[in-house]
Amino acid sequence: MTGKYIFVTGGVLSSVGKGIVTSSIGLLFKSRGYSVGAVKIDPYINVDAGTMNPFAHGEVFVTEDGGETDLDIGHYERFLNTNLSRKHNITTGQIYLSVIEKERRGDYLGQTVQVIPHITDEIKGRIKSLLQDTGVDILIVEIGGTVGDIEGLPFLEAIRQMRMEEGPANTFFVHVALAPILSATGEQKTKPVQHSVQELRRIGIQPDAIVVRTSRPLEDEARRKIALYSSLPPSRVYSDHDVDTIYRVPLLLEEQGLPDEITGQLGLERREPDLSSWEDFVNRLARASKPARIAMVGKYTKLHDSYISIVEALRHASAYTGVRPVLEWVESTEIEEGRRDLSFTEKTDAAIILPGFGKRGAEGKIAAIRAYREQGKPLLGICFGMQLAVVEYARNVLGLEKANSTEIDPNTPHPVVDLLPGQEKVDRLGGTMRLGASPIRLVPGTRAYKLYGGRELIFERHRHRYEVNPKYVDKLESSGLKVSGWSPEGLVEIVELEGHSFFIGTQPHTEYKSRPLQPAPLFVGLLQAALSKG
Repeated sequence: MTGKYIFVTGGVLSSVGKGIVTSSIGLLFKSRGYSVGAVKIDPYINVDAGTMNPFAHGEVFVTEDGGETDLDIGHYERFLNTNLSRKHNITTGQIYLSVIEKERRGDYLGQTVQVIPHITDEIKGRIKSLLQDTGVDILIVEIGGTVGDIEGLPFLEAIRQMRMEEGPANTFFVHVALAPILSATGEQKTKPVQHSVQELRRIGIQPDAIVVRTSRPLEDEARRKIALYSSLPPSRVYSDHDVDTIYRVPLLLEEQGLPDEITGQLGLERREPDLSSWEDFVNRLARASKPARIAMVGKYTKLHDSYISIVEALRHASAYTGVRPVLEWVESTEIEEGRRDLSFTEKTDAAIILPGFGKRGAEGKIAAIRAYREQGKPLLGICFGMQLAVVEYARNVLGLEKANSTEIDPNTPHPVVDLLPGQEKVDRLGGTMRLGASPIRLVPGTRAYKLYGGRELIFERHRHRYEVNPKYVDKLESSGLKVSGWSPEGLVEIVELEGHSFFIGTQPHTEYKSRPLQPAPLFVGLLQAALSKG
């Protein structure tokens, strides 16, 4: 079978839900026995998301091979239950960097290098080679941003050309756009969708289907109007209205027949989907009714997308345990500056000390860690959160005054957290951290070992420059903070406190590999411990 392409574009505004629609379409075809890949194209000039502030773009999602990618790659992996590579996130920066390198080598000798054809050819080449290299039946390509953005024009031109080259039997265009509802009248307005489609058609792309984001089910009259202005039959206009969880969206699109329409145009064999496991997961998630109050302590809490994989990992664990996490977002900078006291530690059942970088908010996290440790309440520290748990323990249990990470205080007398070997010579910030999946050997008999089902060897993903200083490990362990996970090189990967209800720090981001049907073990353990303390 010739590989097929599904292109997903968005209109009206950003963050309209293209990533969830892309993921949902992928799941629906995978449930039919097709192999599926997904690509996110980001029009920003950054080479990758690694150096971007979470406030600007949300979480940086790390792939198995160490790519620092857009958070939508995380959605793709969770819905498709597969590991994607760094090649599945294409940016303007990557495209232009490649073209400029070719020009300097002389690959275009004698030519004037232009957006068309050189940039568009590079984009098409990346997309086509990915389908060929992975060998998937269907490659879904999401174009980031909004139709009309100047940054996205080369990518839209490239996929317009791909329709001409590959033909409508091998390409399908899905446009996702917002139909707002006026609060004054309650009327569902279709004009933004119409204008968005008009802009797309002006560029030369006729959508094959419209997915309409709206707060309530799309009304028949609105559907007919959108179909008319989009030159589509009403059967190709779909309602993507608000539901209780993003994991219900595939079921919503399946009910309305979107996969059948795509199957028909692309000439695919019609197959019955097997969505039984997914439906069971969604139903279990909806039934989770035992509340556990979880404090989410970090410094990017004003944008919850900064920690989206952690939130989703909690949802996966919720469906597994029946525990419903009730999240309380705590800005650690406010604790540090005295604008928030620690009373929240008494009112919550557990805490996650969230990852992050830099000095701001660190002392607020350390104060929260101490409160949860002394109260005996469950705590999970992730990456920087784990490192600060070690700092807190060194200060307040070992009595190492002014113990710290050299990231925060380069002159600390007790550098219990220090730079990884080799990081001293790094002169570029982009792509130079310890990144991607690495093996971890768990210590038999520890809580981590038990949560991972008695497996001695696991693989988790990393994103950090600093580590627990091995010079202090003996002191930490002799006083009760045990290392329960080691890297082959002898790096500390997981620590846990003996005799505590649940006090675990993990250097890797175990949330990256959590799946709806395979929840991350440490998050399962946290919710179980939170329920028993609640």
